[in-house]
Amino acid sequence: MVKMTIVGRVSDGLPLARGPRYLNQEHDSFSFYKQQAEFILKEISRGALAPSKMTIRVDHHSFQYPPPPPLLRNYYLMENGIGCFITLCDSSYPRKLAFHYLQDLQKEFQKFDISLIDKITRPYSCVKFESIIGNIRKQYVDTRTQANLSKLNANRGQDLDIVIEHMYQIVERKRQSEISEEILTATRKHVSSIWGSPRLEVIALKWTPIAIIVAVAAILLWANLVLTDEFIV
Repeated sequence: MVKMTIVGRVSDGLPLARGPRYLNQEHDSFSFYKQQAEFILKEISRGALAPSKMTIRVDHHSFQYPPPPPLLRNYYLMENGIGCFITLCDSSYPRKLAFHYLQDLQKEFQKFDISLIDKITRPYSCVKFESIIGNIRKQYVDTRTQANLSKLNANRGQDLDIVIEHMYQIVERKRQSEISEEILTATRKHVSSIWGSPRLEVIALKWTPIAIIVAVAAILLWANLVLTDEFIV
């Protein structure tokens, strides 16, 4: 079952619209999965998730009561570097149908004026597209309809060439990237603090004129000695 859908802008990771949520509140936290979808969107916008299509498995590693729900999966589809379409489904939901659903959303999104999409500044302010998400989702609720069975049986021998990752792998890469950036920033600040310290500035202001005078005097003395030697010869 399609539980949640978010459409975002690839250039900056801004979420533009979301569909109705269909999460069992006894087991699932909507805000938790919403944050995960927004995190995926941000990772796509910064180029950390390169494939245009991906299946992301969401694992549960904590003890909970009541027991956690079945494994969930995030699917995303990126369109021409403009829009990104993310949906959360049960692991039992056919992956092929999930991507058909995202492709239908993509086709509707292409009808929007790109210049208007670029002007949006507030998250989830593309309200008009939310109703479109709800209408298209209704077509994919029942996987046994004739239309959906036809989609599942089409090109049955060809497996979807889609990258599969676990959510914890993406989070860990992000964490390692942040650690590397922090180390690099700290190193730069340390070097900058040494050469840009007030003490060195005082020393430079005090001794630079003296060093210049000494250097000029040495040059004049050397020139005088050279001229004297030439005159003696």
